[in-house]
Amino acid sequence: MNSIALPIIVAILAIAAFAYWRFRSTGRPVPAVLRRGQPLPDFRAVDESGDPVRSAELHGTAVVMLFVRGNWCPFCSSQVKNLSVYYKDIVDLGARLILVTPKPLETTRRVAEFFEVEFDFWLDEDLAVTRQLGLLHESGVARKHRKEYGDDTVWPTALVVDPSGIIRYTELSKFIADRPNAKTLLHELRTALGR
Repeated sequence: MNSIALPIIVAILAIAAFAYWRFRSTGRPVPAVLRRGQPLPDFRAVDESGDPVRSAELHGTAVVMLFVRGNWCPFCSSQVKNLSVYYKDIVDLGARLILVTPKPLETTRRVAEFFEVEFDFWLDEDLAVTRQLGLLHESGVARKHRKEYGDDTVWPTALVVDPSGIIRYTELSKFIADRPNAKTLLHELRTALGR
């Protein structure tokens, strides 16, 4: 290897390492419609009973809303477990805790029942809400689950919405294993409520 090639290779590796670090530290940008200070977009889903629900119907109530991939995702299951510790604190503040999932409610519901919490579950089966909000994770389903769940899923996201319907906090996971800290969500909810 000549003396000119080595510095070039080192420079290329340094640039690649910096780009990788930058992506890991910043992740995906928050879609404009979900930025802090924006009204929660109006979207439609169905609840666990199969009844239609709309985000516009949440006005007047503070909400902690999580977009989760489903119980097939170990990181989502862990997130629900961590959030279950703060569930009572959230509802005692008069807020609702809603999990929006693209996959069958009965399987996701089992996770919450295991941890003995009463989250609200909304189904976005065709990923229409996910696309509307800019949260689509193409080919995000692990290969071993694609036959049952398809290729695409939602990018894990947490929102805190105040009673007037304004988003006060948004966190997109930087990478799939990363999830918002449940204690942070409780703090952001208290801040949104002025408590």
